[in-house]
Amino acid sequence: MSGQTLTDRIAAAQYTLSGSEVCRAVCKATTHEQTAPKKKHLECLIQATQENTVIVPTMADTLLERVGNASWVVVFKALITTHHLMVHGNERFLQFLASRNTLFNLSNFLDKTGSHGYDMSTFIRRYSRYLNEKAFSYRQMSFDFGRVKKGADGAMRTMSVEKLLKGMPTLQSQIDALMEFDVQPKDMNNAVINCCFLMLFKDLIKLYACYNDGIINLLEKFFQMKRSQCKDGLEIYKRFLTRMTCVSEFFKVAQQMGIDKNDIPEHTQAPQSLLESLETHLNTLEGKKPIPQRTTARRWLLLLHLQPQLHPDPWRLRLQLLLLLPLLLQLRAHPPPVARRPAPDPPRDLATDQPALDDGFLLDLDPMSSSAAGGAAAGSSTTAWGDILAGGAVAAAAAPATPAKTAPPTALAPPTPATLPPPASATSDMDLFG
Repeated sequence: MSGQTLTDRIAAAQYTLSGSEVCRAVCKATTHEQTAPKKKHLECLIQATQENTVIVPTMADTLLERVGNASWVVVFKALITTHHLMVHGNERFLQFLASRNTLFNLSNFLDKTGSHGYDMSTFIRRYSRYLNEKAFSYRQMSFDFGRVKKGADGAMRTMSVEKLLKGMPTLQSQIDALMEFDVQPKDMNNAVINCCFLMLFKDLIKLYACYNDGIINLLEKFFQMKRSQCKDGLEIYKRFLTRMTCVSEFFKVAQQMGIDKNDIPEHTQAPQSLLESLETHLNTLEGKKPIPQRTTARRWLLLLHLQPQLHPDPWRLRLQLLLLLPLLLQLRAHPPPVARRPAPDPPRDLATDQPALDDGFLLDLDPMSSSAAGGAAAGSSTTAWGDILAGGAVAAAAAPATPAKTAPPTALAPPTPATLPPPASATSDMDLFG
């Protein structure tokens, strides 16, 4: 339909005769014409909320009556008019809507008459849920998130911990209801839904600013909170990370619809390391100490004892052992039992079944020793180098010549000692003191 219908004209005439200019302006703003509500009618309603407090209930009741219409155009424009008054009208209008037990009940709304009835009915149901959530947020917090001051000295930055933990879930619920509108560029094919999308975009910018201020305040006070408060704060921060993607997608649709890029706020994804720091702090408060990456000294020693073929980083191992020196000293005082291999048998002479090196082949080079030289009598004692050599020569001359018993060559045969006395023929020509 285009232009005002006969029904619209009759309704406006009835309110003109009754003398209610406010109701007449409501009817003019919510006609069957597929255009956005006219600015002059909206300004008249805004001015009425500023001047007269008595007119607010009448205005709200008239809008609720128009929402009950069967045409999707009238219902959609009535919701847009209500939204406009909630944002730009006097705060008592939003306060009156928040005081009502039920506001918009359009969960089953469906227009089967219009050309766009089926498609637009879906967005009408989503839009009404957002307006209900906006009124409920005001009831919970006693203020509108879109009206509060933003920035370093704003309401969300200076809020106490208890009120912040109560207000952030309410703000998140309102943003979720707005994100559920989920409109695409192909769906915005008329002026009514375009006007609705523009108002939702402006609301999202204000809510997003409050959201950022609340998260900054939460992170600043996180490490001073109690354990239960830290747990709630961590859940709020996790939900904030997931909503960043949805907000980014909504801004992309706004840019495709022709909204200036300078009017769209820039935002970056929060680092993952910050989330890990918050989780570590919460685990510390709950007694769940994080598992250290460095291995203890006992585990290192057990690893090196059982698996000597593994060679960890030497510098890291030295540093760890140096830092854990007291534990090492304790382990040294009480060492664990170590299994030892049995010692191998000494080499034996295969010919005589005697030790390979006999004591008789060694000379006692200590002249003050009481032990005899190899081959001499046990009772004789020597006092000089000449006597030792002379005694060895005399014994060699006096001994009868007997054939030597030769042993078969073996690998274990000892080498001839280099300190054996020289033969008798060369003894007389040697300088004993040279």
